[in-house]
Amino acid sequence: MPDNAASEARPAPTTTNGAAAETRRQQVRGLISALGMLPVLLILCIGFHLLSEGRFFTGQNLGIVLQQAAVNTVLAAGMTFVILTGGIDLSVGSILAASAMAGLTLSRLPELGMLWLPAALLTGLCFGVVNGALIALLRLPPFIVTLGSLTAVRGLARLLGADTTVFNPSIPYAFIGNGSLTLIPGVASIPWLSVIALLVILVSWLVLRRTVLGVHIYAVGGNESAARLAGIKVWAVLIFVYGVSGLFAGLGGAMQAARLYAANGLQLGQSYELDAITAVILGGTSFVGGIGSIWGTLVGALIIAVLSNGLILIGVSDIWQYVIKGLVIIGAVALDRYRLQGSART
Repeated sequence: MPDNAASEARPAPTTTNGAAAETRRQQVRGLISALGMLPVLLILCIGFHLLSEGRFFTGQNLGIVLQQAAVNTVLAAGMTFVILTGGIDLSVGSILAASAMAGLTLSRLPELGMLWLPAALLTGLCFGVVNGALIALLRLPPFIVTLGSLTAVRGLARLLGADTTVFNPSIPYAFIGNGSLTLIPGVASIPWLSVIALLVILVSWLVLRRTVLGVHIYAVGGNESAARLAGIKVWAVLIFVYGVSGLFAGLGGAMQAARLYAANGLQLGQSYELDAITAVILGGTSFVGGIGSIWGTLVGALIIAVLSNGLILIGVSDIWQYVIKGLVIIGAVALDRYRLQGSART
């Protein structure tokens, strides 16, 4: 009997070792998931600093990078809400242009000039809610609706300015576009554009991770039918996320208007939707919905800004910049597919 008992007990260490190995693998996967694309961001920064002979990590250049990342961060935050539900918003660039045009046009009226900023936000919100209503209430595909909006809203943006560039060198609140918040007098400051972008990220995180509405957004993206059966008002969630996307696009338009003192309905915001989508996917949010992090989106937006800035610093022509950015977009989609396959295996 003792011999039999001993023989039966021998496999236990192997089982224990297997469980420990699986635990370690789970911990490694958790660490990789938590870090996301942050190591890639750091490698890019160091690489461009070396290739540019030490010009990347300078105060002036880092300020430029933060400014370049700010508007895309705001757009990508709104895009994160949409993609988390399994949708897409191709119209954010056009909404940004229309919002900037509406705001700048109003800013030139002496009696209403101070209202240009709320007007830009309201313009973006209205377009976003219309997109959401068409998708949620009429059950139209998000890709088709926002593709149509991309063209239609761009046309409206051009009409607002009579197809010309609108200028206002004395636009109110111009400090948000070109001013900086002093952190340490004479030593350190941060552009107001970046402050706004960080506030948008923080508010988005609070909504997504600390509210019931955030839980509903993830639930709709995970399984819309199950969410509906669970009593979640899917239509309201969809209108909300597209409204947020439009609102943030309107904010992006205001940021650009304050930075440039000008807006053009034809050119402003062109291809911004692609940068926003790329930032979201690079940040770990899945195209199928239900998986993602707003902090990952911030890292994705910073990667795109660093890539654009670094390529200029090392003298890459604008033609090759387009090629490289296109490859990054393809790589982001491939990464999303790889992550999905990895989730299926585990």
